Amino acid sequence: MDIKEINEFGKQLTEKLNLKTKPVAVSLIPEGHDIPEGIERIDESTRHCQMVDNVRKTGKQFYALADDQMCKGGSSVMGLQEMPHKLATGDTYYNLKRFSTINAARRTMEKVTKVAPGATKAVVYGPLENATFIPDVVVIVTSPKQVMQLSQALLYKFGGRVDASFAGIQSVCADGVALPYKEGKISVTVGCGGSRKFANIADDEMILGIPVERLHDLVEAVNEMFG
Repeated sequence: MDIKEINEFGKQLTEKLNLKTKPVAVSLIPEGHDIPEGIERIDESTRHCQMVDNVRKTGKQFYALADDQMCKGGSSVMGLQEMPHKLATGDTYYNLKRFSTINAARRTMEKVTKVAPGATKAVVYGPLENATFIPDVVVIVTSPKQVMQLSQALLYKFGGRVDASFAGIQSVCADGVALPYKEGKISVTVGCGGSRKFANIADDEMILGIPVERLHDLVEAVNEMFG
C-alpha cells in the first residue's frame, strides 16, 4: 500500500460508516530510523491518548518523542522508554486503589502488552485520510455499533473471531497501539480512566486498533457490506 491508497482508505471508512471522528494513523519509528520529512514535532507535552483525540477531532499531524509524552505509562508500553518501576510492579495502580492486593496489580501489569524499552525513537500521529506517512496501526474511536460493523468487516474475508483483551487501564496506548503493532492482531478495548478523563473518550465510545496490514481487506469488506 502506498500513501495515496492509505489516504483513500481513510476517506472511505469515514464516509461508509459515517464516523463522527477521523481514523488515526499511528507509526512507531524504530530507533535508528528517520522520522518522515515534513512532519513537525508536537509543541506541548501531553498524553498519548490526548494526542490521538487531538488528531481524530482536528486532523492535525505531528510526531512526539519520549519527552513529549506526559503519561510515562503510555510512553513505555510503546517502547519510548523503560517503564517506571512502580508502574511495572503494580504499585502505582495498587496505591490508586484499583486493585485489592499488590499481587492482583502485578499480575495485571505483567500482562499489559509492551514494546521493548528504547526500541522506539518517536511516535507519529496523523489523520488516516491525509497522513503523509505509512502507519503501523490505525486507531478508531467510535460507537459500539460501529465497532461491531468494523469487527464484522474484519472477519468478512477469512472469518474467525476478533479477540478483546483489556483491563480498563492503558487502553489507547497498550491495547490500541502496542498490541496491534507487536502482535499483528486486531484489538478491541473499552477505554480507561485516564483516556476517559483526559482524552474525552465518551461514555458511548470504544477503541479499535488495527494493524495496517489488515486495512485493505477491511475497507474492501466495508464497501461490500455497507457501501
